[in-house]
Amino acid sequence: MATMVDVAAHAGVSVATVSHVLNDTRPVLPHTRQAVLDAIDALGYTPNTLARSLVTARTRSIGLAVSAISNPYFTEILQGVEAGALKHGYGLLLADPHDDPQHERKIVQLLHERRVDGLIVAPSADPEALLRYLGQHNVPTVFLDRLVEAPAGRPFRFDQVCAENAEPMAQLVGHLAERGHRRIGLVAGLPGLSTTNERISGYRHGLAGAGLPYDERLVAHGDSEATAAERATDALLSLAAPPTALVTGNNAMTIGALRALRERGLSVPDDLALCCFDDFAWADLFAPRLTAISQPSKEIGAQAVRLLLDRLASPDHPARTVRLPCAFVHRTSCGCAEPPRTLGASPTDLSQKSPAKGSLS
Repeated sequence: MATMVDVAAHAGVSVATVSHVLNDTRPVLPHTRQAVLDAIDALGYTPNTLARSLVTARTRSIGLAVSAISNPYFTEILQGVEAGALKHGYGLLLADPHDDPQHERKIVQLLHERRVDGLIVAPSADPEALLRYLGQHNVPTVFLDRLVEAPAGRPFRFDQVCAENAEPMAQLVGHLAERGHRRIGLVAGLPGLSTTNERISGYRHGLAGAGLPYDERLVAHGDSEATAAERATDALLSLAAPPTALVTGNNAMTIGALRALRERGLSVPDDLALCCFDDFAWADLFAPRLTAISQPSKEIGAQAVRLLLDRLASPDHPARTVRLPCAFVHRTSCGCAEPPRTLGASPTDLSQKSPAKGSLS
């Protein structure tokens, strides 16, 4: 098995130079770096990651704590995180907190004890224990998808990245109002999540922009998962004056809503118009095809890695919150006629079509 000494001899450089190339601890001239890399390739040298971590105090690993990994939205986020991590030479340790605050706290501690260099976390609706642990142990952390509110009067030390939520939701509501709907229901996510709060806010702004009153009876919580969303949809349809259109707060709840409609023998959009937050691979295969908000899930994951690496390089840099734009994907479940389709066409960018006036899982 080749050693670092062998690599140095083959490249005609010192062992220290090989170490600097491997660990990025000091600038190395491009031709010298290439000579070292060529020697590594020629000899089949594999760095001793454990030994290197003892020297650099870095393991080149990132811990990712995300619930509902089976959800296609979070699967795409995972793909973005993994691609970003590998691009920069980092491995990934993955755990599912199951949206349970106490389990979340334990999972994060386990990842931290495995000496990850930093964490990327989609926090639960009650992240108090999580924040306490991260603060006590000074763990570099980026929150993704769901934002955490900064403590009043104290500096916030965690970077965050998510999609815009309120404006896209307002656009869905405004679009249904333009179709003539006056009773628009919402199947909202798990209470306490920033995504839930912001999408409800966008729903209300969309109603106000269309001149429609807010009726709390038309909002039911589907808790961000299919089974609860099926019950929530059934409750909305059981109202004395049920909605004529429905907006669902994420892709899992869309599935639950469709199950409830099927059980009642109702069709979309003839009996009820439907729009959903979160586009997913099957949305284009339903009949009718689902009008949806598409989130930049892979870019959210990649951006989280960039923020974490920036934090590792500059620990005292002010915390940043990055919001990424969504896209409106206009199909037919809203009641519109089939739009002209162009092979390979991109969904409508929200920046190119304004939502109803007044309009952040």
